[in-house]
Amino acid sequence: MRISFFEEFPTKENLSKIKYVDFPTKVYLGAKSLEEFKKIKVNSKHVKKKIYWPILERKEGYWLSPFSKRAAVNRVFNELKRSKVPVMIDAELPWSQNPILFLTQLPYFFSNRKKLRKIIRNHKEVYTAEYFPSSKIASMSMYFFGLTFKSKNHSPIKMFYSSMHDVGEFFMKREIKIMQKRYGTKLCIGLGTLTHGILGFEPTLSPEKLYRDLRICRELEINEVIIFRLGGMNKKYGKVIKKYIK
Repeated sequence: MRISFFEEFPTKENLSKIKYVDFPTKVYLGAKSLEEFKKIKVNSKHVKKKIYWPILERKEGYWLSPFSKRAAVNRVFNELKRSKVPVMIDAELPWSQNPILFLTQLPYFFSNRKKLRKIIRNHKEVYTAEYFPSSKIASMSMYFFGLTFKSKNHSPIKMFYSSMHDVGEFFMKREIKIMQKRYGTKLCIGLGTLTHGILGFEPTLSPEKLYRDLRICRELEINEVIIFRLGGMNKKYGKVIKKYIK
């Protein structure tokens, strides 16, 4: 099982936490543009791949969805059209960042959704960070709203952040098994949070809960787990993670 890391704020201080990682890993790095992403240096021989995580301005919606600012969606679409860099689309709605976009961008909903789907369908290596509910109604709704995708080309990362919503071991296993039937070995699982993200109040995951969640992913033979986020790494988390490296 590969264990990778999100880093939403790739500052020098946050990236320095890679010192707690002494196994092959990948990092998903937040950046406002492809040019900015290419300038980010992670000083570790253990980092085998960097993935571009496009992040918008708050006024643009921050995350990428059909309700994001039209100009921002076009910007990301155009820069990825000219690049083969591995990319992760964080498919979340702008509820907490700029909810007025639900009104102002409604006329561009279908155009934005079409462009996002085209990125997922055509890009060489693409991941999508997605909400986790797996019921048929929830899945149909998320597909309509451009928050999940049917393309066989992408690797979905379903976010099970137990520090924020602890669904328990039974439900977590059930949800993952359902999604494995849908996505097969392409399914990735997001775990967290080791420290806060853009919301600023995300609770911290205990080492015990991280141990449990990693155990579940190992038992269900998940190929890749991505932990949110690198900036929260420390010796305690490092010891827990090492138990699941192979």
